[in-house]
Amino acid sequence: MSEQPNTSPFNAIPPVIAALAIVIIGIEVVFYLGSTGLVGGPQAIGWRLSAVQSYAFSPDIFAWMLQSGSWPAEHLLRTVSYLFLHGGFTHALFGAVIVLALGKMVGEIFHPLAVVAVFLISGAAGAIVYTLVWPDPTTLLGAYPGAYGFIGAYTFLMWTQLRMLGENQNKAFTLIAMLLGIQLLFGALFGGTGDWLADLTGFVVGFLLSFLFVPGGWTRLREMMRRD
Repeated sequence: MSEQPNTSPFNAIPPVIAALAIVIIGIEVVFYLGSTGLVGGPQAIGWRLSAVQSYAFSPDIFAWMLQSGSWPAEHLLRTVSYLFLHGGFTHALFGAVIVLALGKMVGEIFHPLAVVAVFLISGAAGAIVYTLVWPDPTTLLGAYPGAYGFIGAYTFLMWTQLRMLGENQNKAFTLIAMLLGIQLLFGALFGGTGDWLADLTGFVVGFLLSFLFVPGGWTRLREMMRRD
């Protein structure tokens, strides 16, 4: 008998992905406990606001850095620290779910450091492109641009697999087309801040980074180009 009834389903989740999700939810739990007064005393009620002021991505601050040529470390940190801050528990929960669902598949193939790099670089690129392109950018919060980087990496894996099977590679982009379609629909119906642009950028960057980070990436890319 090879059955292992005591095996936890969480064993299948790569540790680096589990760690990202735990940090995202853990920070949210701390904010919740602070808001109830259970920890930290009365001043803990303002923990979320204080964290947003210090670590959220601010387009105004980034624009100031571009104009002044000054790049303080505490403000550069905002390009990635915003990924771990959310507007509330539901916002954080959905971000953690996407990280777990798509990150699991990527984490099973990529090196742990590559997984972290995809998440952080995709998130940073998403914030910067959003600031530079969107006419009236607002403060960014949430793991979504980094999580969309995982969607980009997952799409790359599907894209290469479909190529090897000789099937239509466009099928690999079904997931991102559906997700962006939903975002654009909600934006049209209820208004939006254009943060879908940060998500889309995260997806594109995650897809492109996969050429570098997937095992044997350069060799595989050269082989694909030769076949073409």
